Amino acid sequence: MTFQPDSSLTGTLNPIARSTILVPRSEQWTMTSQSGRHAYRIMVHQPAEPPPPNGYPVIYLLDANSVFGTMVEAVRIQGRRPEKTGALPAIVVGIGYETAGPFSPHRYYDFTPQATTAYTHKSDGTPIPEQGGADAFLNFIEQELKPDIEQQYRIDRNRQAIFGHSLGGLFVIHALFTRPGAFRYYIAGSPSLHWNQEVMQSEERRFVERMKEGPVDARVWIGMGEHEKTHPARNNDKASSLADRLSSLKLTGLEIRYTEFEDENHVSVLPFLISRTIRFACSPER
Repeated sequence: MTFQPDSSLTGTLNPIARSTILVPRSEQWTMTSQSGRHAYRIMVHQPAEPPPPNGYPVIYLLDANSVFGTMVEAVRIQGRRPEKTGALPAIVVGIGYETAGPFSPHRYYDFTPQATTAYTHKSDGTPIPEQGGADAFLNFIEQELKPDIEQQYRIDRNRQAIFGHSLGGLFVIHALFTRPGAFRYYIAGSPSLHWNQEVMQSEERRFVERMKEGPVDARVWIGMGEHEKTHPARNNDKASSLADRLSSLKLTGLEIRYTEFEDENHVSVLPFLISRTIRFACSPER
């Protein structure tokens, strides 16, 4: 994978030759879902260190256009000395879009569950793109992307994580509620739990009933920035209440944690979430 320099910044005064910056040991390709709805830019980083006997842990990363480089550099640094950092080398699979920007409007469709009612406009009055494709997107990950990754790389199928932030965090909670066996680690950063609350509450009830029928080995971490408390959506309260409700049930096989990062906001919290995710999902101690 390469990052193209901004030609407007290079100028002509310095004659030193320039080249693109590479994300080490990373590659990317385009993958179109079988539904034909979207083309995804798949970005994969493979560690330089040899894999553990059972294969590498793997982190599936949403909104990869915005955070793939950050996650890879954190994995590279922490994975070099697991005995010191508490994090094994891991494969990072970024799921992005064919855009030069950090985000794509397609995320509104991919990350939101189907609902009879939905938000139609942003706070500034801008129309929100089509929503309700979370199940189709999860099918793409489970039925198309995962088999492709498992064929190409040595991964530990028992140590798969999914990381999403904001609407991506909402998708992570949706994936937990609807397919709790899809991943072992579910990391929801600043999840937009105000979105389609009735649908999510219904999914939570069905999830709890399902967990009572038989345990699922799922470890869940929800992280928020302290300053998000001031947002009218009150997602900090919603997230901490969700963690409390699920923890109080003491469901076999389910572990859930909630963390609030001091003095961080909805965006600045991302590097902290990423760093903590690596130790949460890639610890040498299972």
